Formats: sequence, structure tokens, C-alpha cells
Amino acid sequence: MSLSANARAWITEQPWRTWSSQALTIARIDLRRGLLSRRAWWVYLLAFAPVALIAAHAVFDSSQRSAGYLEEDTKVLAGIFQIYYMRLGIFFACMGIFTWLFRGEVAEKSLHYQFLVPVRREVLVLGKFLAGAFTAFVLFETAVLSSFVLMYLRFGPLGSAFVFSGPGLRHLWLYLLTTALACIGYGSVFLALSLVFRNPVIPGLLVMAWETINPIMPAILQKLSVAFYLRNLCPVQLPAEGLMALFTVVATPVPAVIAVIGLFCVTIAIIIFACFRIRTFEITYSTD
Repeated sequence: MSLSANARAWITEQPWRTWSSQALTIARIDLRRGLLSRRAWWVYLLAFAPVALIAAHAVFDSSQRSAGYLEEDTKVLAGIFQIYYMRLGIFFACMGIFTWLFRGEVAEKSLHYQFLVPVRREVLVLGKFLAGAFTAFVLFETAVLSSFVLMYLRFGPLGSAFVFSGPGLRHLWLYLLTTALACIGYGSVFLALSLVFRNPVIPGLLVMAWETINPIMPAILQKLSVAFYLRNLCPVQLPAEGLMALFTVVATPVPAVIAVIGLFCVTIAIIIFACFRIRTFEITYSTD
């Protein structure tokens, strides 16, 4: 039998339906423990703090509705998304959500119960990743959509024309796509870090430092960053200002399709690593 035939036979023999059902069950359990728990209040704050600011801006600056103000608010929204959501809000929320998936179980001394259940550890990783990704999706996609709507709603017909007859819908689609990719990209990184380090916060801060200084790195090194691909998807590019403009290295942008595929490949590779790592993961409550 040829190698390809052996591979097809192996794929056919695997209990994919059972594994997917188990992963979804694990995801539902972790969703109740994460998205609906009281300790998640600070993640809600990270997601919706800009929404409150934009709502206040819409109320107190309701008289400023000219085309010039609309263009200015478009830049403001781009700044909120790229500076706050991409670099801070989504990053720290994913750090909290995804590192808690396993480290939280260790802290609560309950992870061994899941290891005793007749479920492959790789399926446990996938189920927990789905729970974390869905939590981040719901919160930040809703927050970004609300920010977009509130920003242009105050302009009335002018805002409607920008959204439905101009580039507005394309901007919204790219913001939502970038948000989703940021959630799975950073989420997979922090899930893997939580399986490698007992305290993944310090490695997480090193990842943040790398993402922050990435624009001043050589072009080839910039491509080893989640932020590089996310920046290429943003509909409005922010120019570098101040000292950063002196050191920023302008790398050749990649097409949107390549950016999406690249982030998916990186995410899948990290999840595969996490699946291998979980096989040798040992629980030591006394030292964690």
C-alpha cells in the first residue's frame, strides 16, 4: 500500500466525530467558567472602555458633523483600534483569558480531574482554545462594532453615506477581521506559554516588548510578529510620529490574503506545539 493510501486509511479510521463532540463539550464548560464568571469583569472593561469614550464624544461633540470632522474621526477610530485594541486591549485580554485556561485550573487544583477523564489531552487543548477564542471574539468583535457604529452614527446622513456608499463597510469588515485574527493569534501564543512556563506573565511581557519594538527591527524580523500582519490588514494606516519615525523600518507590505493565511498558519503551528506539549505536562500543585 502506498504512503498516500496509508495516510487516507489512517485519517478515515480516526474518531473525528467523537473528538469534535468532546472538544465542544469542554469548550462549553470553560465558557461558563470564563465568559460568565465574575472574575472576567476586567476583560469586559478592556473591551468596552473605548466604547464609553466614543459614546461620550458623540454626545458632547454632537454639533461637529461636517465632512472634515468625519475624516478626523475616521483617523481617531483608526488610532483607537491600532494603538489601544491591537497593542493593549486584545493583547492583555488574551493574556488573561488564555493563560487562565490551564494555569487557572492549576491554581484551583482541579486540572487533574480533567486529566482523569477519558479524553485525549490534545482534544482538551483544542476545546479550551475554542472556549478562549469564542470569549475573546464575542467581547472584542462586539466592542469594535459598537465603536464603529457610535463613531459614525452622530453624523447622520453624512455618516450613512460614508458607510453604505463609501469605504465605511470595507473599513468595518477589515476591523472585524483584524480583531478576530488578533484574538486567535495572541490567544494561541498565550495558551502555549501557559503550558511551558509556570508563570507565563513575564514571558508574555517579553512578547509585548517584541511586538512594540517590531517596527524598528529589520524587515525580515518584522515578519516574525503577529502585529506585522495585523498592521497590513488595517484599513487606515497611521504614520509613525516623533522618535519612532526616525527608527521605523518600512517593510514591504504583504497582500491581505497572505497576511490572513500567514496568521492562520502561525496559529495552527502554535496549537500543534501546544498539543505536543500537553502530552508531557505534569501537575505539581505544591510548587505552582
